Amino acid sequence: MSVQSSIKRKTAPDIRARKHGEPIVMLTSYHAHTAALVDRHCDVILVGDSLGNVMHGFETTVPVTLDMMILQGHAVMRGSKHALVVVDMPFGSYEASKEQAFHSAVRILKETHCGAVKLEGGVRMAETVAFLSERGVPVMGHIGLTPQSINTLGSFRAQGRDEGSWDPILKDAQAISDAGAFSVVVEAVAEPLARKITETIAIPTIGIGASAACDGQVLVLEDMLGLSPRTPKFVRRYGNLGPAIETAIQGYASDVRSRAFPGPEHVYEMKKS
Repeated sequence: MSVQSSIKRKTAPDIRARKHGEPIVMLTSYHAHTAALVDRHCDVILVGDSLGNVMHGFETTVPVTLDMMILQGHAVMRGSKHALVVVDMPFGSYEASKEQAFHSAVRILKETHCGAVKLEGGVRMAETVAFLSERGVPVMGHIGLTPQSINTLGSFRAQGRDEGSWDPILKDAQAISDAGAFSVVVEAVAEPLARKITETIAIPTIGIGASAACDGQVLVLEDMLGLSPRTPKFVRRYGNLGPAIETAIQGYASDVRSRAFPGPEHVYEMKKS
C-alpha cells in the first residue's frame, strides 16, 4: 500500500477565511529554489508578471506572455509544498472576453497545477471574475495601481491621494469582492483609502505600498532582498544581496585570472591524500 503525503497545501478558501484574522504573508517567486525558501515562511507565493522586470529586464510587465508565466509557475510548484501558489494572468491573456480569460486560466491551472490565478482590474473585470469563479477558477483580484495599464496610467504614481478620487477605487474593490474573488491585491493606494477598503469589503486585502491595516502584505522578492536595480519607494529592504553577490563573483573572477581557482585535478589530489 502506498503512503500518501500528509502535507496539505493551502487553498484559496483557506486564504479567504483569513479576513480580519492572522495577517497573510505573501512574496513573489519565479524559480524552484527560491520557492522552496519562500514556502517555509509564506502563506501565498505569487508567480508575478513582475518576472518581466526582474528576470528579463523589461521596463514594464506588458511584454510578458502566457507561456512565460506557465513555465515559471510550473517551476514554483515543483519547489514549494505548503503555500498557495497564485499565477498572474499576463496582459493580453484575459481582457478580450471572459471566454478568453477562462481558456487562459484553464491552461495555467492544468499546466502548472497551481491553486489560483490573479488578474488586474476592478469594475471592468468584475464580469470576468464572476465567470471564472462560477466555473471553478479561484481568482485573486488586483486594484489601485495596475502595472499592466501603465501605458494608460502614464506613471507608477500612488492612487487615491485625494479623497475626492476614492470613489472609483472603492467601487473597483467592491465589484471584485462581489464577483467572487477570494482576495484582492491593493497596490500603491493611499493609506486611509486602503484601510477603508479593508474595512468595507468581505474578502482579504493584500497590500503592496498600501496600508499596514490590510489583511496581508506582498512584496517582490528581488526588491526586498536588494537585488533589483530600481525599487519602489515603499519597499523596505530586508537584505542587500546585490553587493554580496557581486563580491563573490569578483572573488571567483580574480581566482580564475590568477590561476588560483582549484580545477578538477586539485580536487582529485585532495581526495587521494
